[in-house]
Amino acid sequence: MTSKEIRKTFLDFFHSKGHQIVPSAPIVVKNDPTLMFTNAGMNQFKALFLGEAPIKYPRVVDTQRCLRVSGKHNDLEEVGIDTYHHTMFEMLGNWSFGDYFKKEAIAWSWELLTSVYGIDKDRLYVTVFEGDEKEGLPRDEEALQYWKAHIDESRILFGNKKDNFWEMGETGPCGPCSEIHVDCRPDDERAILDGKELVNADHPQVIEIWNNVFMQFNRLKDSSLKPLPAKHVDTGMGFERLVRVLQGKQSNYDTDVFMPLIDVIATAAKKSYGDDEASDIAMRVMADHIRAISFAIADGQLPSNNKAGYVIRRILRRAVRYAYTFLDFKEPFLNTLVPVLAKQFEGVFDELIAQQDFVQRVVLEEEQSFLRTLVTGVQRFEGYRAPDGIVNGDFAFELYDTFGFPIDLTELMAREKGWQVDMPGFQTSLEEQKQRSRAATTIDTGDWVTLLDEDQVEFVGYDSLEVETQLVKYRKIAMKGKDRYQLVLSKTPFYAEGGGEVGDSGWLMAGDEKIDIVDTKKENGLIVHFTNTLPSHPEVDFVAKVDAERRHDIERNHSATHLLHAALKKVLGTHVNQKGSLVSENSLRFDFSHFSKLSEDELRSIEHLVNEKIRENIAKKEQRHVPFDQAIAEGTTALFGEKYGDYVRVITFGDHYSKELCGGCHVPATGNIGFFKIVSESAVAAGVRRIEAVTGKASEKLIAEQGNALHQVKELLKSPKDVLASIQSLQEENNRLRKEIEKAVQEKAAVLRSQLMEKVEHIDGLNFIAEKIDLADADAIKSIAFGLKDKLPNLFLVLGYGDEKPGLTVMLSENLVAEKSLNAGAIVRELAKEIKGGGGGQAFYATAGGKDASGLPRAIQKARHFVQSASV
Repeated sequence: MTSKEIRKTFLDFFHSKGHQIVPSAPIVVKNDPTLMFTNAGMNQFKALFLGEAPIKYPRVVDTQRCLRVSGKHNDLEEVGIDTYHHTMFEMLGNWSFGDYFKKEAIAWSWELLTSVYGIDKDRLYVTVFEGDEKEGLPRDEEALQYWKAHIDESRILFGNKKDNFWEMGETGPCGPCSEIHVDCRPDDERAILDGKELVNADHPQVIEIWNNVFMQFNRLKDSSLKPLPAKHVDTGMGFERLVRVLQGKQSNYDTDVFMPLIDVIATAAKKSYGDDEASDIAMRVMADHIRAISFAIADGQLPSNNKAGYVIRRILRRAVRYAYTFLDFKEPFLNTLVPVLAKQFEGVFDELIAQQDFVQRVVLEEEQSFLRTLVTGVQRFEGYRAPDGIVNGDFAFELYDTFGFPIDLTELMAREKGWQVDMPGFQTSLEEQKQRSRAATTIDTGDWVTLLDEDQVEFVGYDSLEVETQLVKYRKIAMKGKDRYQLVLSKTPFYAEGGGEVGDSGWLMAGDEKIDIVDTKKENGLIVHFTNTLPSHPEVDFVAKVDAERRHDIERNHSATHLLHAALKKVLGTHVNQKGSLVSENSLRFDFSHFSKLSEDELRSIEHLVNEKIRENIAKKEQRHVPFDQAIAEGTTALFGEKYGDYVRVITFGDHYSKELCGGCHVPATGNIGFFKIVSESAVAAGVRRIEAVTGKASEKLIAEQGNALHQVKELLKSPKDVLASIQSLQEENNRLRKEIEKAVQEKAAVLRSQLMEKVEHIDGLNFIAEKIDLADADAIKSIAFGLKDKLPNLFLVLGYGDEKPGLTVMLSENLVAEKSLNAGAIVRELAKEIKGGGGGQAFYATAGGKDASGLPRAIQKARHFVQSASV
């Protein structure tokens, strides 16, 4: 069977058992502060397990894109090294929400594997939870008895809490699980050693293929277990492992899931897969990583320097490093795999093929940028001097953190020089970074205190900004060391942050008490209100009131983003798609796909079109509960990376202008926006531009400020008739004066160069100059240094300069670099310590800046120590 047939067979089998086939959620998680990426099939159903959302289908089946590269599930460093770990993988799953339980789940998993897929029963083993006395949990006798009906008892093994009790995290839904393992070893090996001895022993050919989790409990903050309102089944089968078993391969990478990618890589690298371990690992890394990178970008997560974006950038850079080091790809290549991948998933995950050009362009530009960084990092390493042959752990971490070098690459380069890496020092720096990251993001949450038995919150904020309500539950949280509270109301007018729109603020009132609601967010489908204090009497009736003035300002900016999105498509082209937005009461920010800077004419056209639609005062057309397929068929704009339900809300401003799926808040008519003014246009990432703009009162304020600034300019220029002509005249005069200054500086530099020639010291064949000069122009100093280098062989030059902002320049003749292993970058960094600064550069030319000019004489004197070890 091909991988596509295997996937379809799974979905069709459970569909025949009454399961609704649902699409994969995006790989990038929204509205869950505990996760950046979907790391398990159950993530999108978390609210159903907790009883915080209505159950639409009691039986569901899907294949879910998952990413495991951070947090508890971190497989990144194993990926490519072994043959079964992956960054992105598909999790095949069948789910029961309060419907069937262990008996059916066990029977159907056995039927599918043995009767439908035809896996040899003698190669299968199952595990059952053995119980945990400390937790007060008994052995899972129920699962044991059901398994006995299908498999010989000798093949049923008992597992401890680590292997057979599944928990999402420190808190949350959990329960005992029953794994199915398959022995893929040749018959002769199986005859020597029974496969049961290798289950859960990390044997590469005896692998877990399916896990049936029986969700029965909710783990509370105090570690106690509370029974869930209903029992659920959560199963997960690794698609890539299943394909490997059914296609009779010894590695996941040998299947038709990965080989189309590996074949392209091998051909381009002029190598054969399977001939060399180092190049094989590199090919596996590239084939795996491009999947995670591409789908994350398609789902809306661009590579960046923080949070989820940093994870994607790390994965991309790891692939480029392996390609560069082991396959000799010195030019961008990874991006060329995107079309191959998109074609593979056509009809399965069409998000990628729909955005193929965009994703490929983003990957290309990231590759180009990192290859430049990689070369710089290699040069940085080549210029490093290892005391006693030990590469300092801090330096190894700098290469890892700044230049993206994996520690194994640093170790490889060190071995080539006969050096060793200070691994304990590296691990210390790495752990310190992880602790800083955790400290910056950790939110410590307590357990919910439940007052009312309500399944979900009723949101009335589209129609009313004030409502009578009750407190359903609350909990205390700690954010960055400060105590706050989260409140859930039975009915709320507060819009929860989502779709780029910030959450509402306002008040919760009862009698004389007035509690400030400072923010509103959605967590796993639940609307949560943040406060700094808890109501004195949580059980009484309340009035929840939104800050109306702030809400209306937010609405102006949100509706303006819809008008802007439509204007961008009309002015720039239909390739424009939203890639992110932020709508607050003060301004709006809109990110969109486009590959070049917008011209002034384009910006003016976009601004004019938006304001034209504002002046038309187009009434908002709001449609709630529209079938998703109907909305798309009618040409409604949907956003990639968003998870839409079966029914959606459609916001229209002009039937032939703007029509979008949106859950946010909007003005009743475009005239309420007032005026739209673009503040800036810039690049955000490869292929993504950003427009920032203001509306309403903020646009009025901006225009007033700009008018005031122009008035002040006129006054400074003595109120000329033609302001532009006066400014142009000043610029011309400024250019003339600057040229005169440059000429004077050049003349002074020539004099200094001649004076320095007279101060050369001849030390053991070196021409040594170390002086503090009265010149602070960087270009002139560089000119002096290169001029002296051209005139003096065996030059060792150190120049100090500056009284307020001290600096150092080091210049070496190339033969000193090549023959004596001197390095200007290493020397200048050492000298810069005397002026409390730092710097770097090339092996023959480097500069540094500092804060303490009094250290310049010490730095110049210190330079003589380097001369003593470099006699010619």
